[in-house]
Amino acid sequence: MVKQEPDVTTSTAGEFTELPVLPQERLWGFWQFTSVNVGLAIATWAFLIGGTVALFAGVTTAIAATVIGNLVGVVLVAVGTCLPSAKYGIEQYTALRSVLGSNGVRTLIAILVPLTGAGWNAILAIMFGRAVTNVLNAVFDAGFDPNGPVVIGMSLLALLVSWVVLSRGPVSLEWVNKIVAPVLVVMTLVMLGVILANHSWSDLMSAEALAPFGDPRLDFAIALELSFAVAFAWWPITGNLARLTRTQRVSFWPNMIGLFGASVVAGLVGTFAALVIGDADPTAWMVPLGGAVLGVLALLFVAFANVTSIVAQTYSGGLGLIRAGGSVVRRIPWPVFVALLYTPPAIVVFWPATFYDNFFKFVAWVGMAMAPLTAVYLTDFFLLRRGRLVLRGLYEPEGVSRYSFWWGFNPAAILAIAAGSVTYFLLLDPITFESAAIFTYTTASLPALLVTAVVHTVLSVAWVRRAGKGGYGEPVAGNDRTPVEEAVG
Repeated sequence: MVKQEPDVTTSTAGEFTELPVLPQERLWGFWQFTSVNVGLAIATWAFLIGGTVALFAGVTTAIAATVIGNLVGVVLVAVGTCLPSAKYGIEQYTALRSVLGSNGVRTLIAILVPLTGAGWNAILAIMFGRAVTNVLNAVFDAGFDPNGPVVIGMSLLALLVSWVVLSRGPVSLEWVNKIVAPVLVVMTLVMLGVILANHSWSDLMSAEALAPFGDPRLDFAIALELSFAVAFAWWPITGNLARLTRTQRVSFWPNMIGLFGASVVAGLVGTFAALVIGDADPTAWMVPLGGAVLGVLALLFVAFANVTSIVAQTYSGGLGLIRAGGSVVRRIPWPVFVALLYTPPAIVVFWPATFYDNFFKFVAWVGMAMAPLTAVYLTDFFLLRRGRLVLRGLYEPEGVSRYSFWWGFNPAAILAIAAGSVTYFLLLDPITFESAAIFTYTTASLPALLVTAVVHTVLSVAWVRRAGKGGYGEPVAGNDRTPVEEAVG
């Protein structure tokens, strides 16, 4: 028996469900969505990303790579996810049923959320551990190892505290943006002011990269690729937020202020700090930059901000898994479910140096996954479907919906994503960080985007459309339109 999907003709409190949010229910105008974007962009991992770029690039190269990579990546992500979600008031994973199929989306969420969540949570937990350890070293002159048992214990404590907070059930995390984000903005500006007050611009320009490959073209390509990957890393969440914006224009431009502008500023401050201190780890900068008192306070706030980030992203990812997993996952008690989400990062933090000090490799893995996903969604919605979806079909069951494929999977999209990921891997190996000779001219993300788009287009036209699957080319009749579609035109 096929379970009846919910009626999409109405949406009550749509922002809390997967049902479409009607235009009159939208919460965010331009400045509200800009605030959300800045709050997302100004996070402690922005400093780590900047420090990572400093491994391969000096100031001039870092500025160019950071600006170009983030600009291209954020534009593609915002166009590909925010515009469809804002137009129809739907989560991007709901819209992706038209691309991957209903079971394809469930599989994507089941793989993507735990793996990326485990990676980011482990990074944040280890940063928390190192921040607390550096506080102990600064206050008590303890001399604890930055990769020793104290760091591991504090990392586990961060995850435990996060579990305690989150296991109490769905809680409002709006105060995170209202308190943590503004303080991080101030901290970023203070760091920049201290750096410029103590180091002339010529000193910054002459600072050498911390661990370059030695080939200027390769070092630039690596820095550029890391910036691409970081921008594409926003892909899993942007569309889900944009469904609450009032217009498509409002859904797009705040990303350029927040995810692009604020990320670039915070990342470059991190790069400058890493170059002048000689360490890519943000937890090693605060005391040398701000002195003992301010440095310790900054480290304590970094630790606190990391816990709030862990809670926020785990809550968001957990809700996605519950929706994808259906009744089986919903039967798991919430505290147990949260504990399961925190188990992988709790294992990873036992090897802090291996994971944290190889953060750039994790970023490359993220790029290898997100660049093809960005390309397949862009290509499907704008090229193959001409920017039109039928909402009713996104909620109808497999076999009834016009977006039915084969057993709920679209093999064309899956093969296209695989082709893009393989292309990325051949150009830049995320395991060894060895690259092909052509990588210095092409990077890995851009060819992965192109290959994914071409393969998906060819297979969809030559195979899926001819098989009568996926609703490609089907007309949108007037009686197929829901009130949401009538409202958005």
